[in-house]
Parts: sequence; C-alpha cells; structure tokens
Amino acid sequence: MSPDLSTTTDAHRAAMVEGLEADGVLTDVRLREALLSVPREVLLPHAYVRVSDAGVEPIEWRLLDGAHPDDRAEWLDLIHSGESVLLQRDGESLDALVRGPVAGGNMTSMSTYGQATVEALQTLQLAPGQRYLELGPGPGVSLALAASVTGPRLAVGVEQDSRMVAFAQHNLDRIGLGATVVEGDALGGHPAGGVFDRIHSGIGVPCVPPAWAEQLAPGGRLLTTLTTHTPSWPGQLLAARTEAGEIEAVLRGRPRGYRPMLGYRWLNAVPMRPRIKADPGAPRPTRLAPPPDDAYGFWLAAAYLAPGLVRDFQAETMTIAAPDEHSWAVAGPGEDTVRVHGPRDVWAELEDVHARWVLAGRPDAYRVTMPEGGGPQHVASGTGLRTLTWVLPPLAPVPNQLLAPCPTEHRTEKAL
Repeated sequence: MSPDLSTTTDAHRAAMVEGLEADGVLTDVRLREALLSVPREVLLPHAYVRVSDAGVEPIEWRLLDGAHPDDRAEWLDLIHSGESVLLQRDGESLDALVRGPVAGGNMTSMSTYGQATVEALQTLQLAPGQRYLELGPGPGVSLALAASVTGPRLAVGVEQDSRMVAFAQHNLDRIGLGATVVEGDALGGHPAGGVFDRIHSGIGVPCVPPAWAEQLAPGGRLLTTLTTHTPSWPGQLLAARTEAGEIEAVLRGRPRGYRPMLGYRWLNAVPMRPRIKADPGAPRPTRLAPPPDDAYGFWLAAAYLAPGLVRDFQAETMTIAAPDEHSWAVAGPGEDTVRVHGPRDVWAELEDVHARWVLAGRPDAYRVTMPEGGGPQHVASGTGLRTLTWVLPPLAPVPNQLLAPCPTEHRTEKAL
C-alpha cells in the first residue's frame, strides 16, 4: 500500500470511530483500538453498489474495485461508512471479479453494518485471552476485530462457503492477527468441537442449535439473531452459561438483525404494493393507534403470536401484510381508523397482541429456556396468568443443512 493511501485509510478509520463515539454506539476502549488498527480495506477489497431501484428486475449492480484509481474514493467512503458492504453474488468466485456494471443475481455474502458489529462485540464483553467463535463470519471483519482484542490464535470462524473461506483467510493472513476460518456448517458449531468463551452468530436462526450451547464454556456468552419468517421484527438472544453450568438466556427485539440461514423463506411485502395501493381496504375504527417503531417488545411478540405478517417500511403509512392470505392492513387516516383487506383481519390480530402485551406489563425482554441436550425452547415474559409465552420454531430442513432440527412443540395458533 502506498504511503498516501495508508494515510487516507487511517483518516477514514479515525472518522468512522469518531462518528460511532459521537452517536453513543462505541464505548469499549479495546474495541476502539481494534477499529482504529484493523485495515478494513484489506478485508473488503471490492464492493457492489446497487444501481437499479427496489423492485426492478433484473437488479443492476456496479462493482467497485478498491485497487482502481477511478473507484478508490467511492470505495473508501463506502467501506468506512458503517453501511453493509455487498461482496458476492450467487456464491460466485471472488478471485477474478471484473469492475463495472453487471446485471442480475442476488447477494450471498456481505459485511455487517458497522453499528451492529460494534453493538454485538460490546454485548459479548470481549477481553484478552478469551476463545472466540464466529459462526458465518463472511469476509471476517468482526472476526478480525475480535482477534485484535482476544489475541493471536484464539479467534476462529466457521463458514459454509468454501470460496468465502479462502477469500477471508487470505485477507486475514495479510493482516496478521492470527485469526482463522474453517469450512463447515455453522449450525453445528466448530466442526472439531471444543468450548469457547464467546460465541457470535452472523446468521439468523429460528432457535439455538444444540451444538452452540454445548460449545459454550462456563462463564461464556453467546449472541445470535432469532429470526421468524418476517424480516420486519427480529430478536436478539443473549445466552450466558453460569459457572454452575446452567444456561440463562434473554431475548429482546431489535430494529435490525442478521439475515437468516441459507434456504430460509422470508415473507416479502414488496410484490403486494400495487394491489395495496389500488385497494388499501375498507376503513373501520380501531382502538389501537399505530404502535411506535421502537416498541420492540411488542413487535417481537407480534412476530410470534401473529405469525405470517410482514411490514412494508417504505409505505407512506404503517402497512402490514399477510402475503399467504392475500390480506393487509393500512393505518389511517388518523389514529383512530385503519383500512383492512382480505380474509384475514391483520389489524385485529395486532390489537389482540397489543392488549395482551400491555396486560403483561409492556415487556421489552423475554426469558428463554434452553434445555440441555436439545428440546423445545420456551419463551416467557415473566410468570403469572398474564405472561406472554410461546415456543421457538425448529430449525427447518433447508438445502445443504444436514443438522437434525431442534425438537419443538411449536403451533401456529396463539400461545396462551
């Protein structure tokens, strides 16, 4: 790297850190030093930028090559912006990409947006000497940051895509932090077994795979996204194994989460936009004004207790659809009216969940019971007759996933 580029990247990292601190996101001193020292430009040497608008098919992309002088300024800004960096289409080889326009395909690997990475690593409370396991590390940005804190040969990632394994390991070796990536099914934990003090999953899962819990050391912490079939209201699960060997887990709603594991079916409201716009539905009075976006405890409960719903966050007013039932609800006009369409009264279900959430004390966190050796994973807001409860769904069989699903008692009707 030339001296001029090195100075430029140092300035970009400093500005990135300054922004994270100003926003109140970054508070950990060790992680701050890692963010200043880990060269993101080595781990993210290229980036795809979407050119076409949402809903346009085939998607039009432009590949930025960080080594090309015409792309360098835009590329540097992007990889230090805190936004997710798109790296791979349809599992393609990463050693012979050509810069410029390209059409079609879907992204199969990307870096996590910066704020989420910082929040996750801070939640894990990283410290020197800890054994760190990352499940689905992708290009290895968070793995490199963790290795910078824990020390050499203590941080390892498990990645299913052999091409991404080779890509990430090559770039990590250039940095020289002693982090490694091995090929394997992340749902099975580290293929060689062992125990780890900190486990972080970069993929969303419907329940915690038994192998993850088995590989969590006493005093250890495990962090993952719990995903339903809606991308709208993800949950973040933090599990800790006590020194006595028991696992205590808490689930909280979050504004964003990691993408689900390969083959997981996500609901999508975008194809319904023309129909909703043409016929938003019949207006009726409602006792529920549109709940605020940051009522995460409510929206998380709705993801499980009113399953099959997805929100269109680009709509002018709150719009929530049930694609499989060709039904939707559009809030307004005003706070005491809603328009509903289709055989499923989407808004009535949300009214019911909200009323139960209020009676339960408006919880923003839920306790998760994870039996040793596997078994149904139960969620509860507390104790008593007004407690909100449900059971996490299983790991569904999907392509290239050979791990046995978690046994479960999940039902589609509302839990009592």
